[in-house]
Amino acid sequence: MARMDYITTPLNEWQKTFEFYITIKVRFSETDMFGHMNNTVPFTYFEEARIEFFKSLGFMQEWTNTENETIPVVADLQCDYLKQVYFDETIRIYVRAASIGRSSVDLHYMGMNANDEICFTGRNSLVNMSKKTGKSVEWNTEWKNKLQNM
Repeated sequence: MARMDYITTPLNEWQKTFEFYITIKVRFSETDMFGHMNNTVPFTYFEEARIEFFKSLGFMQEWTNTENETIPVVADLQCDYLKQVYFDETIRIYVRAASIGRSSVDLHYMGMNANDEICFTGRNSLVNMSKKTGKSVEWNTEWKNKLQNM
């Protein structure tokens, strides 16, 4: 587990910190010639979970409004694989805000199968950025509070 340095507590404790999740069924096209989920697929799952997470907070509705000044930009993305996943498995993709900065948020992800086994974990930094200047924009108090309380 040394490579998952973003997990600073025992894995079973870290697992309990998640509430929000989406459910995804692994499609045949997401598997490789060995019959298991391709290693690029969790990044797409993270994106789907992240979008639904931000929709639940009301952020996506603001970001997609053409009159809005800011957009979310993924600054980095990481995935660690713990257990193989196969075609037709149902996976719960959990996401939560792990830490909130001035204009960024560090998100954590967890993919769990129907047997409640963690299959993969991940993290990413997302920056609230100005569409016009390309520079980071500080979270407003309301959004920061929503991130902290989710």
